[in-house]
Amino acid sequence: MKVIDAHIHFSDIKSFHQTAKELSFVDYSFKGHQGEFQKANVVLSIAMGLTETDQMGFPDYGARTPMCLDLDKAIPDNIVYCPGINPYDLNEESLNRLERELQKPKVVGIKIYLGYYPFYAYDEVYEPVYALAGKYSVPVVFHTGDTYSERGLLKYSHPLAIDEVAVRHRNVNFMMAHFGDPWTLTGAEIIYKNSNVYADLSGLIVGTEKELKKRSEDRFLDHLRHALVFADSYDKLLFGTDWPLAPVGPYIDFIKGLIPEEHHADVFYNTALRVFPKIKPFLP
Repeated sequence: MKVIDAHIHFSDIKSFHQTAKELSFVDYSFKGHQGEFQKANVVLSIAMGLTETDQMGFPDYGARTPMCLDLDKAIPDNIVYCPGINPYDLNEESLNRLERELQKPKVVGIKIYLGYYPFYAYDEVYEPVYALAGKYSVPVVFHTGDTYSERGLLKYSHPLAIDEVAVRHRNVNFMMAHFGDPWTLTGAEIIYKNSNVYADLSGLIVGTEKELKKRSEDRFLDHLRHALVFADSYDKLLFGTDWPLAPVGPYIDFIKGLIPEEHHADVFYNTALRVFPKIKPFLP
């Protein structure tokens, strides 16, 4: 089965390097990505643009919009990306930079880091970003749910706020990263109710294959299983790993165990094509 990973990272972020070294034990590098993803038959990865400065670290209020990929001098041919937005840097100049970025073939969406930055999805600061997403027919990806930093503020990453944005911008597709976990029942209602909202299943577990197997067998994800059945919207879900937070091969097996087999083709491949139409030229 061919797989599209709709949510990885390829940025030089200190916490990602630390996680790869101490928790997931993946090789977080150009070479590591190529070897691990080829072995798992992942034909394309969609990376979420992110940068940090020495002064603050992510979430970094001084980062420059658009935030792109800087793990290596080169971006692998099988990685496309969604430039990240710093709402503290959304002046005319930065919006012009973002528009120029969106004109590149490998730029297939936009990433907004709710919770990491203290702005709700419906805040007026993001309106020019949604306008650009509509103009270039690319989706907006929201971080939702738990933040991978204790400096994040969870009220801003609750998925309920996306309902208002989806209603206001019916011409734009939106993807909730992490299905709003732990508020997955709310996430389920949002994708069920709104035809232009999808969710990825990335970052549900951080750690090794052993941790993934353990969590698939205990009650840790009962809330997610409930939400998946409640939504009954498997055609609105996308596979993603949040690499380097977990190894890709075992994470594929983990998600296969959560999704009925008849929906695997959609979750692991087909739906990504609908949400990210610009990826088609990069697929084998």
